[in-house]
Amino acid sequence: MARYVIRIARQASLIAMFVGVAILGAISGVLFAFTGDLPQISALDDYAPSVITRVNAANGEVVAEFATQRRVVIAYEDIAPRLREAIIASEDAGFNSHFGVSIPRVAITIIRDIMNQRLYGASTITQQLARNLFLTLDKTWKRKIEELLLTLQIEKRYTKREILTMYCNQVLFGHGAFGVEAASRMYFGKSASEVELEEAALLAGIIQRPARQSPFVSLESASARRSYVLNRMEVNEYITAEEAAAARGKPINVVDRRGEGSIAPYFIEEVRQHLESNYGAKQLYEGGLSVHTTLNAELQRAANEAVRTGLHRLDKRRGFRKPTENVLDPDGGSIKSYENPRWRRPITVGDRVPAVVTGVRTDRINLRLGQYSAVIDRDDFRWTQRPAPQLVKPGDLVLVQVSSIDNTTLTIAASLDQEPVAEAALVAIENRTGHIVAMVGGYDFERSKFNRAVQAHRQLGSLFKPILYATAIDRGYTPTSIILDEPVSFPAGPDQPEYEPRNYDEEFEGPVTLRHALEDSRNIPAVQMMAELGPEEVVEYAKRMGFTSDLPPFLSVALGAAEATLLEITSAYAIFPNQGVRVEPFQVLAVMDRDGNVLEDNRPIAYEALPADTSFIMTSLLRGVVERGTGRQAYVLDWPLAGKTGTVDDFTDAWFVGYDPDITVGVWVGHDQKMTLGPDEQGARVALPIWIDFMRAYIGDRSDRPEFLQPANIVYLSVDRRTGQITESSAPDAIRETFIAGTEPSLAFQP
Repeated sequence: MARYVIRIARQASLIAMFVGVAILGAISGVLFAFTGDLPQISALDDYAPSVITRVNAANGEVVAEFATQRRVVIAYEDIAPRLREAIIASEDAGFNSHFGVSIPRVAITIIRDIMNQRLYGASTITQQLARNLFLTLDKTWKRKIEELLLTLQIEKRYTKREILTMYCNQVLFGHGAFGVEAASRMYFGKSASEVELEEAALLAGIIQRPARQSPFVSLESASARRSYVLNRMEVNEYITAEEAAAARGKPINVVDRRGEGSIAPYFIEEVRQHLESNYGAKQLYEGGLSVHTTLNAELQRAANEAVRTGLHRLDKRRGFRKPTENVLDPDGGSIKSYENPRWRRPITVGDRVPAVVTGVRTDRINLRLGQYSAVIDRDDFRWTQRPAPQLVKPGDLVLVQVSSIDNTTLTIAASLDQEPVAEAALVAIENRTGHIVAMVGGYDFERSKFNRAVQAHRQLGSLFKPILYATAIDRGYTPTSIILDEPVSFPAGPDQPEYEPRNYDEEFEGPVTLRHALEDSRNIPAVQMMAELGPEEVVEYAKRMGFTSDLPPFLSVALGAAEATLLEITSAYAIFPNQGVRVEPFQVLAVMDRDGNVLEDNRPIAYEALPADTSFIMTSLLRGVVERGTGRQAYVLDWPLAGKTGTVDDFTDAWFVGYDPDITVGVWVGHDQKMTLGPDEQGARVALPIWIDFMRAYIGDRSDRPEFLQPANIVYLSVDRRTGQITESSAPDAIRETFIAGTEPSLAFQP
C-alpha cells in the first residue's frame, strides 16, 4: 500500500512538473511574444510630455497659454506633501511597498473577471502610468499583459519618487488639465505646492472619473469623493480623525475661470501667429515655449476699459435697440431655469453682464443674474427716453452695468446698457523702443477676431495732414508760412470734373498760417500745400515714416483719401517725439524653449526718418492742436501732449492719434462696413474721449512730468498766431512760436 502511494505521488510530481514547465513555457512564450513589441522604457529618462506654452507680459504676468494638453511639469518637491499622500491613499495605498503590481488586488480582480466575464481594473499608480504613457484604454487581455510587463520595467528602472512625480505630471484632472500643477491652478488659482488638505483631497478624488467628479460638473459628486479620499488618508494614517473631520466640514471653494479670456486677445493672436509661423504648430502647442512680450498689463486693462466705455457712450447716443433674445422660447424655456455662461464667473462692480428680465413696471425693471436679483430704476434707463414697458418684457435678455453688489442679500444695483454696434481699435507704442504696450482690435474678440488695429485699412481723414506738413517743414516752410484758404480747383484728368476741395465748415478764411491751418484742420490749405510740394514728394516722405500701404500720389491724399492701418499711422506719429527716429513696432521680446534655451531675442530696429529739428517743430504744431485746436479737450489732462483728430466724410471713421514724450497712442472708431457713426460724430467727439480716458489712466498720479527733447538749433519768437508776424509777447493774439534757426522771420522784413 505504501509503495502504491509513493508511486502515485511520484507520478503526480512528474505530471505537476511537466504542467509547471508547460505553464512556464507558455508564460515565457507570451512574454517573449509581447516583449518585442513593447516601447523602450528608457525613453522616460528624458520624460518630456506635451506642456503649456506661456505668454508673459513685460512684468512677468502670464497673459495667455497655448496647449493641446494643459500641463506644467513640476518636480517632486513642488508637490505639496498632503497632495502626494492623498493621491497615494486613494489610488494605491500600497504604492511604497509593492513592486508595481498588487498581488491581492490582481487575484481579486481575476476572480471578478472570470465570474462576470468582463475585465475590471486593479491598476496601481505604476500601472496607470504605464497605460497613460504607452498604451490605450482598451480593456483587453493583450493590453493588460503589456501593461504588466511595462510596469515591471518601470519599477525596475525608476525609484518610487520618480514614478510618483511622473504620474502626478501625467494624470488627467478634467477640462483639459493634465498634471497636478495645471489642475491646482485651474481649480484653485494657486500652485500645487500651496494646496491645503481639503484641496488636496478634492484633487485626488477627481482622478478616478474626471468627467463626473470635477466640482465644475457636480459639487455633490466632488464632495462625496473628497470625503472618500479623506477617509482613506485617515485609514492609512496620513492624517488624524480630527484633521479628516475638519477638512470634510470645509466648503468646496473653487475658482471657475474657464470662460475668461486673455486681457489682450488681439495682441495675443498676433503673438500666436508669429510663434506658429516661426516654430510650427507642434512646438507652439506642445513644446512649452516661454514667450516674453512688450505688453504692459496695466495699460492693456486701461485700454480695454477706455475702448468699451467709449463705444457704449457712442451707442447710447444712437438710442435704445430692443432685445433680440428672449428665454421664454417655444421649447419650454423658463426665466427660473435659464443659465448664462457668463454667470459662472465672478461678477464685480463695473462689469457689463447679461441679465434676464423677470418683471417690468413703468418706472422699474426687475432682473436675475445667476444667484443675484437686480432692480433698474428710472434714473438708470433714463438715457433711453422711454418708459420701461416700451423697452423690455419678461424673459428678455439684456445687458446691464453693475454699480454695486450686496452679497448678504444677493442683490445688485445696475443700469441698463446694450452691446454697441460700432467697433474701435487702440494701439499704444513706446516712442524710444517701439514696444507695443497695449492693443485693442475691436469691442469683443469673441464677437469678431478681426484685428482692426493691424488688419483694417481705413481712410485717414485729417490724420494725414501732419505727414504733409512735416514734409513742408523739412522743405523749408515754417509755422508762420502763409497758405491761402480760398476757393480753388485743380485739373482731375481728361473728361473728369475739376477737383474742388471744401472745408468742413464750408467757409474760407483767406491767408492763414501753416500753424492755424493744422490746428483748425483746414482742408483747402492742406491741398494747396500738397500741390506746392508735389504729391510724389509727400508720398515719398510717408514711406520714409513707415507707411507700407499703397498711397497714390493724388492731391486728395492730403485730406486722408488714402488708406492705412492704425498701427502704421500711430507708429509714424511716434517719430515726432523721438527726434525724428523711427523704431519698428514689435511685440515679442524673447522666446525660450522648455529647457531655457533662447530661440529668439529681439531688439529695437531704428533709423532716421526725419531731422530732429523738423520733428520738434511738428511736436510744437501738434501741441497747438491740443491747446487751441480740434484736440483741445485733451488739454484738461495738464500734461505735455500733442496730437491730431481725423474725421472721414459722412462720419464713417473717427480718429485721434497723440503722444507725450514717452508714448504714442492711436484710436480709431467706425464700422467694418462703411457706414456713418451718426450726425456730427467727429474724431474729437468719438475717438478723442477714448484717448483721454486711456491717457488719464496712463498718467495716473505720476509726478515725474516728462518734457519733449529740444534740439540745440531751435529758436523762439513772439508772433501773432493769426498773421504770423512778429509782435510783442503781451499782444492779445501773441504766441511763442518755434523755428529752426535760420528760418525765423526777421523784424526788418515785417510789412
